[in-house]
Amino acid sequence: MTLQEFKSSLSQDKPPDNLSETLYALWYDAKGNWNKAHQVAQDINDADGAWVHAYLHRKEGDKSNAQYWYSRAGRKFSNLTFEEEWQEISEALIEKHFPAFPKKRN
Repeated sequence: MTLQEFKSSLSQDKPPDNLSETLYALWYDAKGNWNKAHQVAQDINDADGAWVHAYLHRKEGDKSNAQYWYSRAGRKFSNLTFEEEWQEISEALIEKHFPAFPKKRN
């Protein structure tokens, strides 16, 4: 899956079946369903889930909670626009979960 395919899926009523939980949360956020996105993100117990969770709390306006989750994700508080950060996270997760080609090992 590419970022463009992920964005195109937003025209559908349901997310694609092959999404990771983190991408599933971002899909619902982009559809305007912050509560569903948060419900999914809060149950993901890894750095990627913490990053999505941080973004959602920043978007909500809860800076202290967002800072906590950025810290859990090993990231600095984002100063990007919400759209830019959504895209940054989406690109990173798509690359991780849908690698186009195996990485060459040196």
